[in-house]
Amino acid sequence: MHSPIYETFHGWFKKIKDIINKRLNFDRRMALHITSLNSGSNGNCYYIGNSSEAVLIDAGISCRETEKRMKRLGLAMSVVKAIFVTHEHSDHITGISVLSKKHSLPVYITDATMRASRISVLPSLLHTFAAGATISIGNLQVTAFKKYHDASDPHSFMVSDGQVNIGIITDIGHACKEVVNCFTQCHAVFLESNYCDDMLANSDYPWHLKRRISSDHGHLSNAAALELFRNYRSKQLSHLILSHLSKNNNKPELVHELFSAHADGTKIVVASRYEESELFFVDGKEVAGNEMVQVKWNAKKQAKNNSQLTLF
Repeated sequence: MHSPIYETFHGWFKKIKDIINKRLNFDRRMALHITSLNSGSNGNCYYIGNSSEAVLIDAGISCRETEKRMKRLGLAMSVVKAIFVTHEHSDHITGISVLSKKHSLPVYITDATMRASRISVLPSLLHTFAAGATISIGNLQVTAFKKYHDASDPHSFMVSDGQVNIGIITDIGHACKEVVNCFTQCHAVFLESNYCDDMLANSDYPWHLKRRISSDHGHLSNAAALELFRNYRSKQLSHLILSHLSKNNNKPELVHELFSAHADGTKIVVASRYEESELFFVDGKEVAGNEMVQVKWNAKKQAKNNSQLTLF
């Protein structure tokens, strides 16, 4: 038997707790939910959605592993409404055929990438897109933009609900104008930070492979990713998820330390190549400590980058 004072305070506490929980649940309903299900040369798959619909960007791990990792995060496959494909490399497409068939998921892919990938997708579930296209998936809008990578027709994506923008920017040789334009608009970004320059230079990789990785149509180095982050992040960039780290030429702790030194309020996360990340809720609120930092686009440097592409 509790005293009247205890009962009074207990009642107040319960009401306050209910109010807080309702507010948290409301905020989460208004936010976009994001996670990396896997990120690396062994498989890439990124989840972006709201409380009623979601999309997968790439499906480079098996259907079973995708389902298992989503379940651990409390995510239902029934919420996923489509798969978007960045390019045809196996670490981005391995699970697409089975996932699409089993769950009747539409696959959005360019014609050139489809031809190069040779994946099996039911004609009724196959949809093609072109650069600059915005595809509506329920209340989500997915915008495709070209990037530089050694694939037939590579694209990156920005997923938006009209209030919150999420960028998926991996497998890029350099930060071209389209990448910068996306980055400056985002509240959260999956950004490639593939290799450490010194580790790659001193690795036992053959010269041609080192050249391919570090070329303008290869992968983005830690230094280049950090430059993009420092020069073009916006006040609302709440989450930076460093992605597609090399197993042999990078270290997660190195990347985390490097970017954390310049975080200024942005949450720094390093995506794993072995397991799913935490599920993050991005609400689009301005981040305390962040300043709008935008360096004027260097057209001369871009022209040089474009000309170098013709060498490969």
